Amino acid sequence: MNTTFERLSAVLIQTYHFEPELLTLDAPLEALGIDSLGLADMLFNIEDAFHITLPAQPVDLLTLGDVVQFIDQLIGAQNCEAASPTTSVAPLLHTA
Repeated sequence: MNTTFERLSAVLIQTYHFEPELLTLDAPLEALGIDSLGLADMLFNIEDAFHITLPAQPVDLLTLGDVVQFIDQLIGAQNCEAASPTTSVAPLLHTA
């Protein structure tokens, strides 16, 4: 199974044509040429690639490692939401 970092790297290489050796967990997004507008675009691509829903509030992501942690947190939270029942089951009525 691929790690989140490996999947993210594949998206960045395919979409933005980054050289694989530039992609490390501690690589600053700014050093990769990803500004705030680029980050927004990248997050939309991540949303599609990882089948996750991004929150509306902005997040502070400085490195690829930050992005990986953010993705992992979203996947974990959304998996928990999917596992939780959203509707209550009415109790069975016993008749005499």
